[in-house]
Amino acid sequence: MSRFRVLALALVTTATALVTVSSPAAAAGATLTVDVAQPFRPVTHVASGGLYGLAENSRPADSTLLPIKVNSLTQPAPGVGQRPNGQPPGGDSLLVSPQATRVGAGEFIRMPDIYPDFPYRWVSWNDWLAKVNTMVNARLSATTVSNVIGWELWNEPDYTWNTAAAGNFNDAWVRTYRAVRALDTLTPIVGPSTATYNRSWMQSFLTNAKNTGTLPDIICWHELQNPTRIASDIADYRNLESSLGISPRRISINEYAATGEVDVPGRIASYVAKLERGGVESAHRAFWYEYGTMNGLVVNNNQPTGTWWLYKWYGDMAGNMVTTTTTTTTGLDGFAAYDGTRKIVNVVFGNEAGTNTVNLTGLGALGSSVRVTLTSTPSSGRFTAVTAPTTISTTTQTVSGGRLSVSVPGMVATSAYQLVVEPVSGVPAYQQRYEAENASVFRAQRLSASSASGGGYVGRIDNSGTPRTDSYVDFVVNVPAARSYTMTIGYANGTGATATQGLAYNGGAWSAVSYPPTPAWGEFGATVSTTVTLRAGYNVIRLAKGSPFFSGGTGYAELDYIQLT
Repeated sequence: MSRFRVLALALVTTATALVTVSSPAAAAGATLTVDVAQPFRPVTHVASGGLYGLAENSRPADSTLLPIKVNSLTQPAPGVGQRPNGQPPGGDSLLVSPQATRVGAGEFIRMPDIYPDFPYRWVSWNDWLAKVNTMVNARLSATTVSNVIGWELWNEPDYTWNTAAAGNFNDAWVRTYRAVRALDTLTPIVGPSTATYNRSWMQSFLTNAKNTGTLPDIICWHELQNPTRIASDIADYRNLESSLGISPRRISINEYAATGEVDVPGRIASYVAKLERGGVESAHRAFWYEYGTMNGLVVNNNQPTGTWWLYKWYGDMAGNMVTTTTTTTTGLDGFAAYDGTRKIVNVVFGNEAGTNTVNLTGLGALGSSVRVTLTSTPSSGRFTAVTAPTTISTTTQTVSGGRLSVSVPGMVATSAYQLVVEPVSGVPAYQQRYEAENASVFRAQRLSASSASGGGYVGRIDNSGTPRTDSYVDFVVNVPAARSYTMTIGYANGTGATATQGLAYNGGAWSAVSYPPTPAWGEFGATVSTTVTLRAGYNVIRLAKGSPFFSGGTGYAELDYIQLT
């Protein structure tokens, strides 16, 4: 669902969202438990994404995007005709690609947005297939664009597909899939992108797709009705997938949150928590209003709204996501990460009113005394800038048996809250180590190893020669001063010979990094060092096997981390 609609489903969705946002007030006294000793996956900021988040001419400004670590976006097809909410066509995926690349974000291309209207007005099969050819050829001609991570063949077919004019959607999927694959055999295909998750609809689709060899590489649907559905929808899909003998697909929820929720940070905390727990690969804020604002996170092109600060806290997370559980299914919820290098616990929570409690366990590595900082951000709407979050308290508290209980009085259900726990002895003035598994990873794989820093690394950085498969890793780093930094790279190279990768930062010139051989793949401890000259604030550092403007590395190397000193 991506526009204002006068539809029964949209009206029900919005009404539900508006009622539910305020309902947790009746459930005060809830508890969120954070088990710091139970990591469940690397921090990748999966839910920091948006539908039509960017518009041409760098809208919104890079300065608003880099801090929130945008994971990925869904943008309109090249030659976009879509006029969202009556606005001029914009957000062409190929035209906004340079900005998305500057901030480390991948892009799905939404193909039916070649049409000007929503719901889409079907013309004919000849017209549609000609459009498909035009869109794919435009992408193939864009040889400097390497951040396209999927073709989304259609949008909300359970609502927008014109069966009377175009025939059964399952058959249409096969025709469109084959038309794309006839031209592009490499880019992942995304679908079916239904407006809601429906088991019988999905079963029919998957059965036909399996039988015809047209299964999507990335399974996608939308969660726009209530965050409490997310866990059961994902579990049901996984059960269905298994029952049909389909190998596990990556999952994207490329539209989440209803009109009455998307600008409510307390409500968004619940969505992000459930999306992280569900193990989705990516999730994008739904589009309801103005494009090019990261869906209401930015006003006046460069000013944050209240909800932006929730995503900034999310963007600050590093290391591993850790387990959170809550005593309520409809109210208080949150997500948390632990950066073992700096010993920082970062918890973001909300969707509850009154006095509630955050219980933390597994804090032994932080010592017997910790500094606890509690901050909040309001539901300001999409037009009101919030220059900074509000610091509620900074206290020193005692850890007993690795446990700490923090009472949070006077919570507002629509606000979001951040709890940062760190040793009283302090933490480094800035993040120096960046784990590869936390970075933006393109056509490579996040893997785990006991010898790796933080337990994870990036391997299979294998491809070069085409922007559809080039393998590279983008590190979004934040440094306090403009100067030269020594960049130490932890790596493994089991080839028996020296390997090389390309190094570039902030879109600058390429140089080569050499990796002497190490004893084995997946065994870490070796490092190499080089020098990078960075500007104060945010920078993007790329290490690549292949990348536009780079002829390609030699041999192979796995990346553990980079460290800036």
